[in-house]
Amino acid sequence: MRSPHLERARLQGLQPALQLRTQVLTAIRSWFSHEGFTEVETPVRLPTPALELHIDAEPSGNAFLRTSPELHMKRLLAAGYDRIFQIGPCFRKGERGALHNPEYTMLEWYRLGTDYLDIMADTESLLRQFEPFNLKSEIPRLTVEDLFLQHAGWNPVEAYDAERFEHDLVSKVEPALPRDTPVFVMDYPVSAAALSRRKPGREIVAERFELYFNGVEIANAFSELTDPVEQRQRFELWAQQRQASGAPVYPLDEDFLAALELGMPPASGIALGLDRLVMVLAGAKSLDEVMAFRE
Repeated sequence: MRSPHLERARLQGLQPALQLRTQVLTAIRSWFSHEGFTEVETPVRLPTPALELHIDAEPSGNAFLRTSPELHMKRLLAAGYDRIFQIGPCFRKGERGALHNPEYTMLEWYRLGTDYLDIMADTESLLRQFEPFNLKSEIPRLTVEDLFLQHAGWNPVEAYDAERFEHDLVSKVEPALPRDTPVFVMDYPVSAAALSRRKPGREIVAERFELYFNGVEIANAFSELTDPVEQRQRFELWAQQRQASGAPVYPLDEDFLAALELGMPPASGIALGLDRLVMVLAGAKSLDEVMAFRE
């Protein structure tokens, strides 16, 4: 147990960061209001989380705490909602470090009739409100293929290896990214883009991008996969791979798949880590400097 006096001093020292967080939230909601988005809330406790290969959900009784609001928000898209956003808590089991916390705040937004390039434009517009990004022109766009060929010496798009990809991304590619500007890393291998559609004309590439600043990944975006058959196949493949690795295997979200089967228009969306955004805006090196309470 930490000394009560030290704990009080720690919390007092966090006031500037928490005030910055308030300013960021106010600016974000103002931007979405101006752009005609509807703010929504979806369940935090779910019968089954989104099934992804490397993300573990936190159990909650006979259910799970959400790792993302994504699948429920896509059900709203399938029901005809045009522009939606949500800010709320998410949970991922076992994730703890300078850039990770088991409980964190996510900003997600989605738009019908768009692709990941439209979400890039949204992201640039949103970030122009925040001075540290200093956006005077378009954010640079770098492909996974080019980055890995240059810095890791192989092409994960042509010959995907999940373990090697994750290792080289963290140890070779991310450290080589520009530090003086945000950057979009785009066009991932399909196997590294769970819920993204394939790129027309090059089916081994997924329409996915991640936003980095100072080497920190802040957001992850897709042109959404709307094909229910392919989505089920991907879920089933990851279930097999999770089982083979000894990871928990979650039931498929049949309500989400049923919504896709009824038909979902083309859409795109993005998940942005609010705590990380505040961290980079504050010039901090760890979430400890911008979150009042951590596990």
